[in-house]
Amino acid sequence: MTNEYQKSMMDNLYWWGIPTLFRCPNEGPEGQDIALVGVPHSAGNGTTERDQHLGPRALRNVSSVSRRVHGEFQLDPWAAAKIADVGDVPFPRANDNEACIEQITRFYTDIDAAGARPISVGGDHSITGGIVQALGCGRITKGEPVCFLHLDAHTDVFTKVDHFLGAKKSAAHWGAYLADQGKVDPSHSMQIGLRGHARTLDWLQPSYDYGYNVVTMKDFRKRGIEDVVAQIKEVLSGRPVYITFDLDCLDPTIAPAVSNLEPGEKGFDIDEAVALLRAARGMNIIGGDIVCMMPTKDSPNQITALTASAIMFEMISMVAENVKAGSTQ
Repeated sequence: MTNEYQKSMMDNLYWWGIPTLFRCPNEGPEGQDIALVGVPHSAGNGTTERDQHLGPRALRNVSSVSRRVHGEFQLDPWAAAKIADVGDVPFPRANDNEACIEQITRFYTDIDAAGARPISVGGDHSITGGIVQALGCGRITKGEPVCFLHLDAHTDVFTKVDHFLGAKKSAAHWGAYLADQGKVDPSHSMQIGLRGHARTLDWLQPSYDYGYNVVTMKDFRKRGIEDVVAQIKEVLSGRPVYITFDLDCLDPTIAPAVSNLEPGEKGFDIDEAVALLRAARGMNIIGGDIVCMMPTKDSPNQITALTASAIMFEMISMVAENVKAGSTQ
């Protein structure tokens, strides 16, 4: 038999044991504070090489390395909250995007009913639409719409096209149709890090039309991180916050294995991204996701998967801190 110290050392070995997310038990969402979920879905973004469905498995394989305590928060999230890996959303019709989005919504409706706050890894960015169809105005938000903290190189509010290569509820559309459904409050949501050379000069206009608070990467560089963090705190204060983190908001040198890279303008470095996430610390974070990892394009050291794991750890820690403080009720 091993003692607790020996077990903790073994749990940090990515190549040992059964690879659940962060070595959490594989259980259902009932009785959990946080439900970790894999969403292996790629049919919502047909412009890439379509292997984003491999993201959950890649993160599971490395996430044990990130099962740590949070030094900045002085927190052991694994002791502070009940956390389980509830498995992957099943996709028996994996190539049918519309069927998959509704399957995601059904899966997360059960998680919401259990009262667990889901933190997920995709999968392409269409998964956010399926998730928030379940969470918006649901049990965890106490009937209120979700407010996004959305870090991304793209708006995903592309209303000027009816579909994305056949996918209607695609990775390019969820920011619009969730607002149309009343599941999201754009006026209290932030879109941060938008950059790149778009196909049309008015590509940001739909976000403005819906009322999203937009901070392009150029705006971010001009204003500085402290000013943007202050805006996040003001816009999201007192609201049910959902964090959606597209890995393409990061600079490609940090996260190379990402779909829809925007290499023409510097993205966030990891310290900037983490600081923006921590602007939501202490808020009513009802869930989050990390999307758009393409593991077959990763560096041999799996830096993109490890970076995604670090981002997920930040989300877990912020929710676990709220649980410990009793402020998630």
